[in-house]
Amino acid sequence: MRDNEDRHWWYRGRRRIVEDEIAKLGIGSSAKVLDAGCGSGRLLDELVAYGDVSGLDIEPENVAAARERGHVDVHEGVVEDLPWPDETFDLVTCLDVVEHTQDDRVTLRELRRVTKAGGHALVTVPAYQTLWSNHDVSNRHYRRYNRRTLSRAAVDVGWSVERTTYFNSLLLPPASVVRLFHRFSRQPVEEHTSDVGIAPQWMFPALEAPMRLEAVWLRRGRRLPAGLSLLAVLRR
Repeated sequence: MRDNEDRHWWYRGRRRIVEDEIAKLGIGSSAKVLDAGCGSGRLLDELVAYGDVSGLDIEPENVAAARERGHVDVHEGVVEDLPWPDETFDLVTCLDVVEHTQDDRVTLRELRRVTKAGGHALVTVPAYQTLWSNHDVSNRHYRRYNRRTLSRAAVDVGWSVERTTYFNSLLLPPASVVRLFHRFSRQPVEEHTSDVGIAPQWMFPALEAPMRLEAVWLRRGRRLPAGLSLLAVLRR
């Protein structure tokens, strides 16, 4: 996944949608921003437009890669125990991380702790527990979400939910077929790992095109009723 963050259609499509959501928050250019679970730091490259950026990742290789990009304040650690004081950040992003943590409320509470009063968190997670497959097992997920379960977890620890929407919607039907096939075929996990590596690179533009269309729709403040992923904008 670290090797794919720059060019893979999924990461590019998600990044476009996330950047549009952040732009609508109107946080200015002098904010303090954290990407919790920052990977190799690719999103940090975009977040610098909003001010001072910080990152955290559990993998030391990712931390090293983010620092090589020029991001100094990047730490190795877990999102359940962030190394910053209370109310440090105006914006926290946490993209496809919460599902990797054993207790999502602990994670969401910790994200809220480091967010300033009136600040925001933007969270993305995989959608629909019924689509659980070897992809989730191999990527060490604990769960998948729908609007109700993610919103309830956030509200339980004090967040206000400003917006939720699904995305990666147009690819939901074919992806569901693939996921369910692997699930019910009982294919060993070692024979089917992350879905990120399924498509050849020459297909990336075609696979990214639906998410480009979704970004246009969501940019106007609309929502999508279903999708492989779920996005929430939370406010402290």
